[in-house]
Amino acid sequence: MISACRLAIATACLVLAACGLANAEPADPIDRLIAAYPDHLARHERGFIIWKDGTRMPFDDGKGPKSFAARLLVPDIEDQFYAPYPYGRSGLPPPHLADPGRVRNQAFFARMYGDCRKGEVQKLLVDVAWLPRHGGGTLKVTRVNGVARQLRRVSEDLERLPARFLRFLVPAAGAFNCRTIAGTARTSPHGFGIAIDIATRPAHYWRWTKDARQGQAPYRNAIPWEIVEIFERHGFIWGGKWYHYDTMHFEYRPELLPARR
Repeated sequence: MISACRLAIATACLVLAACGLANAEPADPIDRLIAAYPDHLARHERGFIIWKDGTRMPFDDGKGPKSFAARLLVPDIEDQFYAPYPYGRSGLPPPHLADPGRVRNQAFFARMYGDCRKGEVQKLLVDVAWLPRHGGGTLKVTRVNGVARQLRRVSEDLERLPARFLRFLVPAAGAFNCRTIAGTARTSPHGFGIAIDIATRPAHYWRWTKDARQGQAPYRNAIPWEIVEIFERHGFIWGGKWYHYDTMHFEYRPELLPARR
């Protein structure tokens, strides 16, 4: 009888382990990338990302480790994963030079969302009513990868929060904007239609500090976790988890977050 019980328990454990493996998050960054963008990416092979139309794009440029500045200026796709994004109520203050999600391979995002300088992104923008019960106005974001749909869900969830959170959310500072990142020549994620800045007044931004020119910006933040958690639940990372913080900034980057069930 004891042997039979032990066998049954062992069998149950094996079944549970198999289920856990089946539902596990992809561990490899390239697998997480493919899983995050199924409408565009088909698979990867021999270090290349294969797009649905057959286009091949290298994941690693083969140049080896980069300095922080080089990683920002000329990153390959792999560099986008150089710092893990701390999901949930964790990661503050961010470690020195840890900016998870701030590194973006321009060719990758332009291929997926278009080049706003050529009018490609604008053709794919849709209006999203932002906290309509509180007069939040309208935000323009891309419909690619369901970004607009996810932002609507964010708005719906935020409207359920108590009124004390409204000052962080309304009015929003904006969404689509065909511009470069401040102090650089790189296209802003706002130029791809995948980012939103919430209310500016209670926000903090590293470039606004007096020590910004020396690359030193003591961490500051006032955005409540309740707001951050809602955005993350729908695929948006938060710029408040960057060493070079931008606490009003949220950006659709599902490859850096746990898969949504």
